[in-house]
Amino acid sequence: MTILSSDIRSKYLEFFKTKNHAIIPSAPLVPENDPSVLFNTAGMQPLVPYLLGEPHPLGKRLADVQKCVRTGDIDDVGDDTHLTFFEMLGNWSLGDYFKEESIAMSWEFLTNPQWLGLDPEMISVTVFEGDENAPRDEESAEIWKKIGVPEHKIAYLPAEDNWWAAGPTGPCGPDSEIFYWMGAGKPPMNSNKGTDPDNWMEIWNNVFMQYNRIDEKTLVELPAKCVDTGMGIERCTVTLNKLKSVYETDLFVPSLTKIREMVGNEKYNEKSARIIADHIRSATHMISDGVVPKNIDQGYILRRLIRRAIREAHKMGFEGIFTNEIAKIYISQFEDIYPSIKENSEKILTELTNEENRFAKTLKDGIKEFEKIVRGFDIAFKKTGNRPTQIAGTRAFTLFDTYGFPLEMTIELAKEKNLTVDVEGFNKAFQAHQEKSRTAAAGKFKGGLGDNSAETVALHSACHLMLAGLREVLGEHVHQAGSNITPERLRFDFTHPEKMTDEQKKAVEEYVNNAIQKGFATSISQMPKEEAKAQGVEGSFWEKYPDIVKVYTMTDTDGTVYSRELCGGPHVENSQDMGTFKITKEEASSAGVRRIKATLTK
Repeated sequence: MTILSSDIRSKYLEFFKTKNHAIIPSAPLVPENDPSVLFNTAGMQPLVPYLLGEPHPLGKRLADVQKCVRTGDIDDVGDDTHLTFFEMLGNWSLGDYFKEESIAMSWEFLTNPQWLGLDPEMISVTVFEGDENAPRDEESAEIWKKIGVPEHKIAYLPAEDNWWAAGPTGPCGPDSEIFYWMGAGKPPMNSNKGTDPDNWMEIWNNVFMQYNRIDEKTLVELPAKCVDTGMGIERCTVTLNKLKSVYETDLFVPSLTKIREMVGNEKYNEKSARIIADHIRSATHMISDGVVPKNIDQGYILRRLIRRAIREAHKMGFEGIFTNEIAKIYISQFEDIYPSIKENSEKILTELTNEENRFAKTLKDGIKEFEKIVRGFDIAFKKTGNRPTQIAGTRAFTLFDTYGFPLEMTIELAKEKNLTVDVEGFNKAFQAHQEKSRTAAAGKFKGGLGDNSAETVALHSACHLMLAGLREVLGEHVHQAGSNITPERLRFDFTHPEKMTDEQKKAVEEYVNNAIQKGFATSISQMPKEEAKAQGVEGSFWEKYPDIVKVYTMTDTDGTVYSRELCGGPHVENSQDMGTFKITKEEASSAGVRRIKATLTK
C-alpha cells in the first residue's frame, strides 16, 4: 500500500492536535532576526527562543511542519537522496512533557492503525550510550522496552549519533532516533542500527533537552526540560514506501512526468530532470516567502538554483521558457498547505519567467565574452608563436559572476576549442566571492541594524518614530521600503512619489523629538498576524513574518501611542538618553521611493 506524503503530513498534525498540541504555522524560509544563516535549515530553528525559555503565545505543547532549505550539498542533488528544499514535521514540549510521553506518542503515531499503522517488527531505536561528559540514557531505553520494543532492537550509540547541543555551552541532551527496516523481508534477530546500519533508515528523532552545559566539565539538570522532535516528510515517504529514490515519491513524480513530456523521451536525462524538479521546487517556495533573484544573500542562492535548472534543460536540448510550467505543479501541490504559495502564485510565475528571460540574454552575452577570450588567444599566438591552452580561473569566474555563465558550459566550450579551464582558480575566485557574501551576511542584524550597540538601537527606535511621523505628515500611503542602521546614522527608504518640503521634514523631526522629550516607553506583544493587520499595526514585507508576530508599541505616559509596528527588535526601553533627532538628507532612491538619512546627537 502506497503511503502518500500528504497523508503523513496531515495525519501527523491531526494526531498531535488530539494530544493537546497547538498547531503552529511554518515560519518563512528567511529567518527572522538571525543573520547567521540565509535560510531556516531545521525545524527547530525558528523555535530556539522558546526552547531557551521565552514563553510561546500558544502554550507549551506545539506541533508544526516547517519549510527548510539547505544548499551545502547542491552538487549532489540529482542522486537518490539529496534535496535543497524539504519539510520537517516536529512536535515540541516547552517544559511540559518529557521522555516517557514523547516516546509513547511517537510509538502510537507510527504503529497505531488509526495513524500510520506500521508493523512494530520493522522498527528499531537508538539511545545515547553515555561517555565521560554525560551518563548513559537508560531512562529512554527502559521506556522503549516498556512500550514493547525488544531489547535487541535498542542500540546504544555514542554522542556523535545520539547527543544534541546548542553549542559549546548551553542547553543540550541525549536524543533517541527511530529507524525503519529497509532490507528484504523482516529484520533478523539482533539486527538494529548498531549491528546492521546499512539496512535501517532514520525516520524520526526525539531530542531531550535535559541539561545545561556550564563549561567543558560541568553539566547540570535544566529546571524546565524540553522536547524537540523532527521527522523529514521526504525521507519518511521514501522510507515507508521502501523506494530507492525520493524522486519516486508523489512529491516529484508529477514534475518529472511534465519534464519528460517537455523534452521528449529521446533527450530526457534523469539526473538533469531531477535537478530541475528540485531546484524549481525550492525556487517556488523561496519566491513565495519574499526572495527575488539577486547577486547577494538569499537572492544569490535563488538565482543560482533557477539558472542551474535552465542549464540542465539546455543540456537536454530544450531552450524554451518552462520554469513557470513546473512551478504551477508545485503551486497546486502546496497552495492549500502554505498560504504564502497561494497568495504569491502570480509573483512566483512572473519572477521565474523574468529570470529565464534575463538568463537567455546573459547566456548570449556570455558566449560573446567567451569568443573574445578565444580571439585573444589567437592574437597571442600570432604575436609570440605560443598559443595559451588554459582559460584562467578568474576569467571563468567573470563569465559566471557577470554573465551567469555556468562553469560546466565554459568547460564544454573550451573543450571544443582544445582548451582547458583552470577549475582550481575558478574555485578560489568563487570562494573569495562567497567569503565576501558571508561577511556581508554576518554584518547584518535585526531590522537592518549593522550591530546592536546602544547607538544603533537608539537609531532603530528613532526609525520607528520617524516612520510614524512620515505617515502623520505625508499620509498613510507611506510604508517602509528598506533600511540600514549603523551607530552613526540611519538610512531609511519609504514609499512616497515626490520630494519632501522643508516644512514637512521639520514637522517629522518635531514629531520624533516630541516623543523622545516626553519620555515614551517601549512595550512588546505577540499576536496572530491577521489580528495585527486588523488592528492597523504598521508593517512592510508582511509575507516574511510568521503567523504569530511581535508588535513593538511606543507610548507616552498619558497613553499617547507614537508608534505601533511589526518588528523583531531590539529597541530602547526608555527614551531619556536618545538625544536630538535630525534629518540630514532626503533624496530619491528609486521610482516612487524616497530615502532619508538622519542622526541622533546628544
